[in-house]
Amino acid sequence: MTFLVVVEGDVGGWRIDRDALTDAIRARWPRVEIDSTLRSEVRSLIWQFETENGPGEAYLHEEGTCLYMDVWEEDAIWLAIVFRRLTPTHLELVFCDEGYTFDVRLRAGTTEAELTALVNAAG
Repeated sequence: MTFLVVVEGDVGGWRIDRDALTDAIRARWPRVEIDSTLRSEVRSLIWQFETENGPGEAYLHEEGTCLYMDVWEEDAIWLAIVFRRLTPTHLELVFCDEGYTFDVRLRAGTTEAELTALVNAAG
C-alpha cells in the first residue's frame, strides 16, 4: 500500500532537508539504496530498503513537501514521524493512504503510538 505525508497550504519556500531525511532512513535501514535520478515530479529522490516485513520504498516529490511510502503501515508511520520532525512546527502535515481511507493531521510532537491510534480511529 502507498502512504503519503504531505505539507498542506503555503510552505513559504520550505522544503525537506534531503540529507537529514536520508540520514534518518539509513539509521533505521542501513542497507538503503538511493536513486537521485529524476524519474517524475513525484519521484525525484528514491530510497529502497529491506524492512522486517519485506522490501520497502520511499520517494520524495520534487518540491520536497510530500513523501510517498510503499511500505507496511508501521514503517510508513515511522517515516511520517521522521518527516514531521524535520518540518517546521508551523506547517500543517497530513498523513494518509493513497485511497484516502484515512486522512489524519500530523501535529508536531506526535509519537508513533499516537499516530497509530489516530490512523486506527480514522480507518
